[in-house]
Amino acid sequence: MDQEKKFSFNLSSLDLIIFAWGKKIPLIIVFIIAAIGSIIISYQITPLYKSEVVMFAEPEAFVSKYLFSYTYTGRKGMLSFGEEEETEQLLQVLNSNQIRNRIIEKYDLMTHYDIDPNHKYKRTLLYKAYDGNVSFRRTKYLSVVISVLDKDPNIAANIANDIANLVDTIMNNIILERALIGFRLVDEQLKDLHKQIRVYEDSLTILNKLGINHYEAQSERLVEAYAYALKDGNMDGAKRLEKQLANLSKYGSAYVSIRDQLIHYKQQLYLLNSKYIEAKVEAEQILPHKFVVDYAFPADKKTYPKKSIIVLTSTITSVILAFIILLIIDTIRKNK
Repeated sequence: MDQEKKFSFNLSSLDLIIFAWGKKIPLIIVFIIAAIGSIIISYQITPLYKSEVVMFAEPEAFVSKYLFSYTYTGRKGMLSFGEEEETEQLLQVLNSNQIRNRIIEKYDLMTHYDIDPNHKYKRTLLYKAYDGNVSFRRTKYLSVVISVLDKDPNIAANIANDIANLVDTIMNNIILERALIGFRLVDEQLKDLHKQIRVYEDSLTILNKLGINHYEAQSERLVEAYAYALKDGNMDGAKRLEKQLANLSKYGSAYVSIRDQLIHYKQQLYLLNSKYIEAKVEAEQILPHKFVVDYAFPADKKTYPKKSIIVLTSTITSVILAFIILLIIDTIRKNK
């Protein structure tokens, strides 16, 4: 028992301080070597500059409905900010391959990131480098921040701004592709409706030439005139009126049917014209899908590395590690 007490090591704060003081020479040497080494390493790390764009998503309110539709009751207008759904859509577009590939191609990032074009996994390495330097995040205020790190501050700012500008291009392409399909459908329906109206108008013109201009009014007046002719004993007039009534009876039902159908078609034409205007505006509109609060600008101070933090962290870590190793060695020696 006494032997175990003799060789036991008491890890109290005082003992640790005394032990550290006893090992001050090797600890100081480690401190100096670690400080010099971390300083050298920090100066060898390529500095990176950060540029950021802050923007809000635009609400999904179609300009045709907002400006031209009298029945649009949506609470979102063209000048309001997007909510969570639109913000998530904006983030999806920002993370799309379309934007990434366009930026990679425009700035030749494979060469810029010093990636061997003959490497077996060059695409994987390129995407990994891109994702490490380009990031997107949503803030608590539902804004979206585009952050770009690069060794060239001008390139960092240009990439961030180009990504923000590409949002409109990508989203407009998606929306216009769908809008063009809708516009073609409405256009075809409108052309067919115009053909139908022309057919019915031509039929009415033929009936007008046959003396049918307004069935209800003509019928009422001819019957009234026929009654007066019979009353006055005007048989010649009555016979002429009989012929007109027979003609009216023969073509009257066709006139009423064609006229009513034409009225129905013209009502449809009014509604379809409104849809045509909306579809045409949607198919031709080029609108922004984000509100940029702050565009990126070239940073005049590097973001990474922070030399003081690297030196301080590396030095303290090295001294602590050396202290632990010395403590273990001393404990083993005493137990032996």
